[in-house]
Amino acid sequence: MQQQASSPTEVIEANFDSLVGPTHNYAGLAHGNLLSSEHAGLAAYPRAAALQGLRKMNHLRSLGLVQGVLPPQVRPDVEYLRAVGFHGGDDASVIRRAAQEAPRLLAAASSASGMWAANAATVSPSADTADGRVHLTPANLVTNSHRSIEAVQTTRTLRAIFADASRFVVHDPLPATPDFADEGAANHTRFAPEHGRPGVELFVYGRLGSGEGLIAIPGRFPARQTLEASRALARLHGLDHNAVVFAQQHPGAIDAGVFHNDVIAVGNGPVLLAHEMAFADRDGTLAQLRRVCEARGFELILVEVPESVVPLSMAVRRYLFNSQLVNLPDGGMALVAPTDCRDEPTIVAAVQDILSDTSNPIRDIHYVDVRQSMQNGGGPACLRLRVVLNKGELDSLARGVLLTDALSQQLEGWIERHYRECIKPADLADPALLDESVAALDELTGILGLGSIYPFQRSSVTVW
Repeated sequence: MQQQASSPTEVIEANFDSLVGPTHNYAGLAHGNLLSSEHAGLAAYPRAAALQGLRKMNHLRSLGLVQGVLPPQVRPDVEYLRAVGFHGGDDASVIRRAAQEAPRLLAAASSASGMWAANAATVSPSADTADGRVHLTPANLVTNSHRSIEAVQTTRTLRAIFADASRFVVHDPLPATPDFADEGAANHTRFAPEHGRPGVELFVYGRLGSGEGLIAIPGRFPARQTLEASRALARLHGLDHNAVVFAQQHPGAIDAGVFHNDVIAVGNGPVLLAHEMAFADRDGTLAQLRRVCEARGFELILVEVPESVVPLSMAVRRYLFNSQLVNLPDGGMALVAPTDCRDEPTIVAAVQDILSDTSNPIRDIHYVDVRQSMQNGGGPACLRLRVVLNKGELDSLARGVLLTDALSQQLEGWIERHYRECIKPADLADPALLDESVAALDELTGILGLGSIYPFQRSSVTVW
């Protein structure tokens, strides 16, 4: 039975950012992510990366928004290395053997890519679902092996945070097959007149599982999200099929480095901010979105940036569309953009045009320094998972994950104690990294009040 709807004024959108993990490094593992490939092999700075992410979270809090924290994954993932044939009497032996025989597999096992929480799951709020609960489906991320190992821990973590089964459903990830390749909220956008009103959910895909029937397919880089996966998510979440739109990502954009749709489009409330090359069938997609939004009782507000104003190549390098678009408590919206955008005069001019246009509610821009994440291929929007919550749902969360001044101070001290200043590719062969990561995460679960969510903390096998 669907629960009684909350007043829209009681509904907020919380951003859950993943803390950057202790093994943050630049291995260039994601084919099609140009910034990741460009910085492969360079020295990375985990402590600085984690502190940048925490400062970004606090900036969102300073705007009056609710901010949550997701813990990192355990890295290196020694069980992944054992599963691909690296055996040894202890974890250190496994790591040393992998470093000698297959350093790229060790890099995959050590990747801190779980920092990009936009790929953690797809989320539908209770206002949209048939049973009146918030539905979350962890992404299987099967396109890249270093990311596919995230889904099991992501599921454990989300079930610990969203544990109230009367209000939340955390599904299992979709089957880990190419037909159901799912990259999470990075290819999903929700539109609504207000957070608490029934909305329209847009699922963007790059290919069919069979590879047939599309307008065109990319030829240079892989299309990561399938239509089959998007349709399965809509079914699992109990969405009204009349309020769902499936749209193909522009294959030319994928080949230009737009590996996820959130690199080229961002939505909030009734607003869609997008590059003109966001969709394969631009006119058809926008016409359908307008019709479906109108049927839900509101008008889609399109803020489109032409190729002639911001070239696609510049959008990919500067991540203008990977900004967060958020509601401000006193009305209007703001963009939270990477400082890389501020450093590009063409983008600054384009943003000023958007801010001065009174036909849209975007009124301000805030620049945040997430350079360590940017160099690995993820901007501000990559770092967060958006969850619309009514008051009862918010109150039923694991409370220790909601950022406060006190928690922020604790996390800053935790980062300073446990994170290395610098990691170079050769450092991944150091077995001490695992010991450091385990010690850090064991302390973190206590800080966040999450209990034993990691395998090394559990004395018996638990079914999740």
